[in-house]
Amino acid sequence: MVDLKSILAEKISEKTGIDKSLLYGLIEVPPDKALGDYSLPCFRLSPVFKKNPAQISMDLKNRFTLPDDIVRKIEVKGPYFNMFLDGNEVTKLVIRDIVEKDFSDIGEEGKDKIVVIDYSSPNIAKPFGIGHLRSTVIGNSLKNIFKFLGYNVIGINHLGDWGTQFGKLITAFKKWGSEEGLKDEPVKYLYNLYVKFHREAENNPGLEDEAREWFSKLERGDKEARELWKKFCDLSLKEFKRIYDRLGVDFEYYLGESFYSSMIDETIEKIKESGITEISEGALIVPLEDMPPALLKKSDGSTLYLTRDIAAAIYRHSRFNFDLMLYVVGSPQSLHFKQMFSVLKKMGMDWVKNCHHVAFGHIRFENESMSTRKGNIILLEDVLDRVVELAKSIIQEKNPDIKDKERVAEAVGIGAVIFNDLKSSRIKDVIFDWNEILNFNGETGVYLQYTHARISSLLRKFNERYGSIEYNSSINFGEELFSIAFKLKDFEPVVLKSSEEFEPSLIARYLLDLAGEYNSFYNRYRIITDDYGVSLSRILVSLCVKNVLKSGLELLGVAAIEEM
Repeated sequence: MVDLKSILAEKISEKTGIDKSLLYGLIEVPPDKALGDYSLPCFRLSPVFKKNPAQISMDLKNRFTLPDDIVRKIEVKGPYFNMFLDGNEVTKLVIRDIVEKDFSDIGEEGKDKIVVIDYSSPNIAKPFGIGHLRSTVIGNSLKNIFKFLGYNVIGINHLGDWGTQFGKLITAFKKWGSEEGLKDEPVKYLYNLYVKFHREAENNPGLEDEAREWFSKLERGDKEARELWKKFCDLSLKEFKRIYDRLGVDFEYYLGESFYSSMIDETIEKIKESGITEISEGALIVPLEDMPPALLKKSDGSTLYLTRDIAAAIYRHSRFNFDLMLYVVGSPQSLHFKQMFSVLKKMGMDWVKNCHHVAFGHIRFENESMSTRKGNIILLEDVLDRVVELAKSIIQEKNPDIKDKERVAEAVGIGAVIFNDLKSSRIKDVIFDWNEILNFNGETGVYLQYTHARISSLLRKFNERYGSIEYNSSINFGEELFSIAFKLKDFEPVVLKSSEEFEPSLIARYLLDLAGEYNSFYNRYRIITDDYGVSLSRILVSLCVKNVLKSGLELLGVAAIEEM
């Protein structure tokens, strides 16, 4: 995409001999538009010219003959060299670039590089709760972003499919369960059995002993235990995939904790061989300088999540030879990942510097403690169903004759949930407010979808009146479209920054700003007029806004809708 800073740095470099890269790093957008579109603070140029910054700024101005291509005016404010751009020429550059660009990707940034992303990771035999939404949509968006940048992205769902809870579940199923009960809603049925186990165990502690014995059998490969465990996993995964389909989420691999269980002994031996372990009160630990020690094996010989995660990390590096690995896991697990990365570093695994914990805050509901018959688990599907029904009622009111009403309501409702999660910095808690999530005029996914649909309607009307839309260099865009073009040029830099900071909210905020800029213009001017030239210039800018909105929404995992 057009890089105006690069163009300006090139121009100034040609006239002064100053290194272009130095200038590029200095040029900035001033805080007030009255100070120009771009400004060059000349403080750091004093050592180059051996003059004070204010004199350098004035000398630079004298080297320009205006108007100069895209620069129409220059003002000097002390040490600041302020440049005002030609809105028509800049808009031409930006619009031509977007019209000609294929937004399926933006170049070579990730060529021949591999990113592994660990995200979602629900627990087998438990309903897909709202608590797993954030990891799922943040991870999916990061996957889209890195793919967009040309990386080979490997999404892994690290399912919670191992541990003593499966001994409890097998015990409960053997005592109170049935094959018939698994037919309708198997995951909810299994969860009810799990809840019943804990309730019964309060009065019958012997159940815990039975559960430990069943998990021991499972670990030893007992045929019945393995068959039941696999059945529970298969039923859960089938249910999870149905919800993932609604969210537009997929994975290259479903590799739960059980996959790494056979690697635990070898992993512990590797850690021991590195000479960093100690025995403390019968437990195997790795002392760490600035945090609590990493516990690898309890005194009873059982291992922990940390041991399994270390085994998984070593396996993934060996298997995929990644350039970057991201763990999209809530912020309460920050210490866990600090310990894990520290142990790997102490083992001499230099690649651990490319592993990052992508932490995020909680999700909570505004003015409502939404609950279900399952107690304290807020089921994600209950939330999705409710928001889709709300979307359907709003669409029925606004556009009762719309085609594919069910499909549109699903896209609007699901998009509303996803965008609400991604619009703020991931580390912040997400507020889920039923009164705001589908606000057509708020900071919502539906606002962006509606803007996209509005432009789609305008494009259809233009085609009916004037025929196909074609860019040519003689189009006069004027100055009034410049603010939209100036915002459009930032799309690619924002996507790059979002990948560097693992922060999808940067794209969400950018899209809201772009839509706001466009809708402000839309409310002031007619897009399609009796003047073909004016109409063409405005519809071309509208088309570019539509293309960028569509690309940005898809990076977030939100559908761009043609009609609402």
